[in-house]
Amino acid sequence: MDNKCVHCGISFQIHHSGYLFVWSHEKLSSPFEKEDNECWRYEYDTIHNLENILSKLEVQFGEKCREIKCGLTRKSKKPYTTYTLKNLKARVANKELVEVIQNGELISHIQPIIDLQQANQIYGYESLLRTNQEKPVPPGMLFKAAEETGMLSLLDQRAREAAIKARKKFIKEGVKSFINFLPSTIYNPDFCLRHTFYLVDLYEINPNDLVFEVVETEKIEDIDHLKSVLSTYKREGMKVALDDVGSGFSTLETLKLLNPDYVKIDRSYVDHCDQNSEKQRFLLNVLQISRDLGIKVLAEGIERKEELEFCQSIGVDLAQGYFIGKPSNPAINGGELVGVRSLT
Repeated sequence: MDNKCVHCGISFQIHHSGYLFVWSHEKLSSPFEKEDNECWRYEYDTIHNLENILSKLEVQFGEKCREIKCGLTRKSKKPYTTYTLKNLKARVANKELVEVIQNGELISHIQPIIDLQQANQIYGYESLLRTNQEKPVPPGMLFKAAEETGMLSLLDQRAREAAIKARKKFIKEGVKSFINFLPSTIYNPDFCLRHTFYLVDLYEINPNDLVFEVVETEKIEDIDHLKSVLSTYKREGMKVALDDVGSGFSTLETLKLLNPDYVKIDRSYVDHCDQNSEKQRFLLNVLQISRDLGIKVLAEGIERKEELEFCQSIGVDLAQGYFIGKPSNPAINGGELVGVRSLT
């Protein structure tokens, strides 16, 4: 197991009073007490005091706060689990969002995907993460907090779980489910994806109906690692997709190397594609490459009838976007999925 996995799944709790331990060869000023040659201890009686001392430590250590180890305990014994100073400070500062990431109810809103070459029939649905609480947290805010606190792996795993549960409850067999995932959170595919594969078996879902979609494809730097992740999904009988293809992405060589089942064209190339010759050339190029490799092409971000008709006319396989149907929560519609709007 990768050492980066050490915190995944471990519950994080901030006690209202307790002890902060910091491992440092540098001397820490009062109110810290020296525990041993390299460890210092601070007793706090409110979370506000803890936040203040963490802020002072961040100023003292500067960039070193990414390396300095520290931990919290209720009693004066050293903690079993440690974090970087930067990470711990972020967790304390974002304690409400940390609680949502760990224990909040996560659900999936579902957006339709149509087959452009089959009379615009429903082909599948993309699952999009949402929080189910009185004051919903925007997904972008939740993922930003997860990144800052080192909890992306946990949030990504819980998001996949919510999508699989929604699939079981609302989507019939034979219709695809597109489920997002962040490859950067999967350090060891065989180990990190074990929980996901367990859920697929538990809910008796046909693996062939699942399409796991790489989020932010253009930011991928370790192609070999991504290839390993996609191969692990495929080995289990599932399909894989690359998202946002075209946004700084090496289309030809990378598609050949990764060999996904689907590519989703970045919405910036779909927006007003019916009026832009440069975007049209790009779409035709991706289509040709994808046909040669046996990959289905999906145009996302369709917001106008003219965009849909152009993509259909050049042979794009699939499409999604607000013009086709917005994401919705089937749980509040009596379990009914929102159908595709009239496209005529």
